[in-house]
Amino acid sequence: MSRVDFYHLQKQTLEEVLPKLLEKAVTLHKNILIKVGNEERVEFLNAHLWTFDDTSFLPHGSKKDGFATQQPIWLTSGDDNPNNAELLFLVDGALMSSDELKKFERVFNIFDGNNQTSLEQARKFWKDLKAASLDIFYWKQDENGKWTQAA
Repeated sequence: MSRVDFYHLQKQTLEEVLPKLLEKAVTLHKNILIKVGNEERVEFLNAHLWTFDDTSFLPHGSKKDGFATQQPIWLTSGDDNPNNAELLFLVDGALMSSDELKKFERVFNIFDGNNQTSLEQARKFWKDLKAASLDIFYWKQDENGKWTQAA
């Protein structure tokens, strides 16, 4: 059974949060798939992950880079999983069916709580996953930006 964690962005942007979460995730030594809402954002995030911090390195790629099977982190807007990822990040409104999510050990759904459309989509997704009996958890940032699990 997959675990799905909802990360409610309120104090920081996806561009600030995603690299930090990925740095933690790579310590698990599992391949990661990042499903992005559209191809333009795939390439924006792909470039951002190379430049977000001069002292950090997150090995990753996208269709533009090739060598998918050799990439520990793969960015896509499609439903492909060419690096056989066990961890899935859904960003920019990207979704998958509950059946597809069950193929991953853990899913991170990161949504913008300051955008009404994104917030409504996340609420609907939560209800759908709850109905599918997946283990789901909700995380929000406290006043210092630290993630805390909420009930």
